[in-house]
Amino acid sequence: MNEFNYEIVKDPRVFQQNRLDAHSDHEYYDSEAYAYGEKSNFKYSLNGTWKFEFAKNYECCDKNFYEDGRDCKGWDDIKVPAHIQLEGYDKIMYVNTQYPWDGHEAVEPGEIPTEENPVGNYVKYFTVPEFMKKGPVYISFQGVESGFALWLNGQYVGYSEDSFTPSEFDLTPFIREGENKLAVQVFKWTAGSWCEDQDFFRFSGIFREVYLYTVPETHIRDIRIQTLLDDDYKDATLVIDMDVVGEGLVQMTLSDDDADVLNKMAVENGENHMEIHVREPKLWSAEHPYLFDLQLNVFGPTGRLSEVIKEKVGFRRFEMKDHMMHINGKRIVFKGVNRHEFSSSTGRALSEEDILKDIITIKQNNINAIRTSHYPNQTFFYRLCDIFGLYVIDETNLETHGTWQTPIQILKMRDDSYAVPGDRPEYTDNVIDRAHNMFERDKNHPCVLIWSLGNESYGGTNLRKMQDKFHEWDNTRLVHYEGVFNDRRVDLSDVESTMYVYVKDIKKWLSEHREKPYINCEYMHAMGNSCGAMSKYTEYAYEEPLFQGGFIWDYIDQAITKKDVNGVEFEGYGGDFDDRPNDGSFSGDGICYSKDREPSPKMQEVKFDYSNIKITFDEGKAIIENRNLFTNTNEYTAILTVEKLGDLIAEEELVIDCPPLETTEYALELDLPRDDEYVVTLSFVLTEDTMWAKAGHEVAYGQTTVGRFTFERGPKQQLKVTQGFHNLGVKGDDFEVLFVGQKGLSSYKYHGKELLKRIVMPNFWRPMTENDLANQLPFRASQWKLASKYISTSVMDQGINEFPQVDATDERVKVTYTYHLATKPAGTCQVEYVVYADGLVECSLRLPASADIGELPELSMTFALDSQLENLEWYGKGPEETYNDRDHGKLGVFRNKVADNMAKYLVPQECGNHQDTRYAKLTDNRGDGVLFLTKNNGFSALPYTVYEIDEAMHPTELPPVHFTHVRIGKQMGVAGDDTWGAKTHPEFMLDNAKDMEICFSFRGI
Repeated sequence: MNEFNYEIVKDPRVFQQNRLDAHSDHEYYDSEAYAYGEKSNFKYSLNGTWKFEFAKNYECCDKNFYEDGRDCKGWDDIKVPAHIQLEGYDKIMYVNTQYPWDGHEAVEPGEIPTEENPVGNYVKYFTVPEFMKKGPVYISFQGVESGFALWLNGQYVGYSEDSFTPSEFDLTPFIREGENKLAVQVFKWTAGSWCEDQDFFRFSGIFREVYLYTVPETHIRDIRIQTLLDDDYKDATLVIDMDVVGEGLVQMTLSDDDADVLNKMAVENGENHMEIHVREPKLWSAEHPYLFDLQLNVFGPTGRLSEVIKEKVGFRRFEMKDHMMHINGKRIVFKGVNRHEFSSSTGRALSEEDILKDIITIKQNNINAIRTSHYPNQTFFYRLCDIFGLYVIDETNLETHGTWQTPIQILKMRDDSYAVPGDRPEYTDNVIDRAHNMFERDKNHPCVLIWSLGNESYGGTNLRKMQDKFHEWDNTRLVHYEGVFNDRRVDLSDVESTMYVYVKDIKKWLSEHREKPYINCEYMHAMGNSCGAMSKYTEYAYEEPLFQGGFIWDYIDQAITKKDVNGVEFEGYGGDFDDRPNDGSFSGDGICYSKDREPSPKMQEVKFDYSNIKITFDEGKAIIENRNLFTNTNEYTAILTVEKLGDLIAEEELVIDCPPLETTEYALELDLPRDDEYVVTLSFVLTEDTMWAKAGHEVAYGQTTVGRFTFERGPKQQLKVTQGFHNLGVKGDDFEVLFVGQKGLSSYKYHGKELLKRIVMPNFWRPMTENDLANQLPFRASQWKLASKYISTSVMDQGINEFPQVDATDERVKVTYTYHLATKPAGTCQVEYVVYADGLVECSLRLPASADIGELPELSMTFALDSQLENLEWYGKGPEETYNDRDHGKLGVFRNKVADNMAKYLVPQECGNHQDTRYAKLTDNRGDGVLFLTKNNGFSALPYTVYEIDEAMHPTELPPVHFTHVRIGKQMGVAGDDTWGAKTHPEFMLDNAKDMEICFSFRGI
């Protein structure tokens, strides 16, 4: 092809011109001196500053910018790699399933928008480095969204699509001495964009690295490494297939800590094959990612060293046995997460430091598998997964959600044939090419266990052809595709795979279908405050052999850091960039925050539920179930601790021997007094430093308690009761309590300092989570919000005028209020206060059966305290927030600032609750404040009211902090099966079909 024709951008049958064949991602060097992990010294980076011109569409762009005589040095500068949209051009846009041009232009599959389809013209001036001048010169673009044409010195080189795998071209015919002009025209939308409808921000540009490279006279262009274990998983055959350019000799060394395996063979131009028997190699798994060093010294025909290839090799066997997936002979359970490549500052132009941080965080939290949703990641990611030990489902860059799951489809105005790629012949080669590019690049990574055809692209013959190709290319891995669940016309997957199917429905399916293993390639939709009832899924994997785990959606919130009108930074989501259409905060469904990549509170539950060691207690014994496949618990240090109110009473290091996949018991032999509650914790921690955590890092724990929590009462004081016209006062020596006649508790002074800033009131509402909104809880429960806001002791139009009941003795004063609720049918509740002679105030809230009013989100009492009471200490579950369906926090004494309990969810919502709280203290910096004795209720202290949080769509919309707001009581679980209708599981709801009561106490400190 001598000329570029723009018409190919609109043609799904043309997805490349003059692109080089895909190949393995191995590095090669000119000597043995280069260490693993270094960039090849046959490469020359073109990353950095390029010249750039932006146009709204192709008609508006400079079509002749690539000409050799055109001087582009006066153009704007742009970074490479980077997204055009994050460099100040075009618009930032987030949509989920809908195509971004929907409603703007009527475009059919294969066509492209023309009015608004941005074009970026890139120019890079460079001089060929000295070491490349004698050899061929190639260029590699590791990732460009979503299609581009390439020229060098005014001559057309080629065209490529498929945004997430390398596109490489031969520049040798066009290279000249001195300065060269490289021109790249990037198209935001191509015909291939119909295959890239992933749930992510829509960007364009050169977003992965670009480099020139050369090759020596004798060069291994492509290498295929297979480690074929025998049926006893003992000995192996190392198979190496090489596509060689030139001829010569290859000397192979396979090294580990014990020995080297050496081999030599002559190679010739083209395909070459080598097999080596390896006796009893140590095996690779996520638990023990043992890697061998493979070195290939390539000599040219004269015997001179031509190149050195260094690769990591992991011996492992992944297979289907008895309808179950096995690794090295053991049934595998995927404790996985889906992961987008994403940064709040650079989008999908992710740094190696960011990727490394993710891998370390993932390993630290017991996650053993990653699905690359929904495209191949950078090569660096796979190298880290090999080294650190993570199982990978490698996913083809394919998603066409918007062509089949639409309201139009539901209305039957279109049938299944509309889906892309479906049965459309024009997309056959396109999608097979995408699969092939991924396979060739990633085939040598032991971490890759499964090839995935893509995501949410319905079904049809094209996907079947992709599956057939994967089986043809690779018989050592399985093929996955979730869409088989939506289209049963052809079998598209070696495993049964679904998204967001409830455990009860998985059980029903497996009761009837026993021919395939089952995974949830997406489950536990972690949007906002979520991941409730996760343990139902994780425990089911140990009840049903055919259910082999799943992958949480997803790892990191997708959001872009921007500033509000006041210059304050916040994390922006769909719609915050005036992007229309958009899908709002649906991008915020990660278990890590977008800004700092740190775990959100949900990770606490993930780490516990994904642990490979389960510890329970029964009658003085710890029962240890070792769910590891290859690791004895004696490889960890076991630590037994006993604590009382957060103080360490006893600690003992143990070695507990429990082989993989077995259960053992350990007698605790505790002899503790019954004077208080003691927390007994058995932990397993790393004995030695690893790449991902230091020695002492906890991988699993279990807890039990001995005795009961007690609290020492204060000295009795002489109570003085004052009945005024409107107020009732109760005084002691160092405290004073005041009740407003028809309102409630209005004052509690301790040592003359007022602690209450508002009247203490019953509450039935929590800030709605995004799961609550998605399952329309407000529609079913909205009366409880009105009941909370407009609660009253009087109803004037009904002549109701309730006064509190008072019952006073020398040792206590009991005041009882009856509140009427703004509900239909009309409801009431009672609040009873008992003021004791030591200054302790006991509070009880009783709510009669109220199911006919609606589901009850929360039953609590609310306090507004001075904002200076900003220091929180609690004895309960922690350190992160917990809920009744996400309660796997440790029991202990924890401290933080009240503001720390505001989780950094993209949309402010319910957060900061602490389950099973025994006591909580709120103090100022002098140590004065309030002690709450919470009687194992949930406790929350936040800087904002329920309603302030409920109204804000971003943290920057929350008002200035005026008070510390406390809620004590019970609330329903947060749910999390999905965020488009799944409700909280019934056992984690509040059962308001019967009378309910909460009780707690407080006093000044």
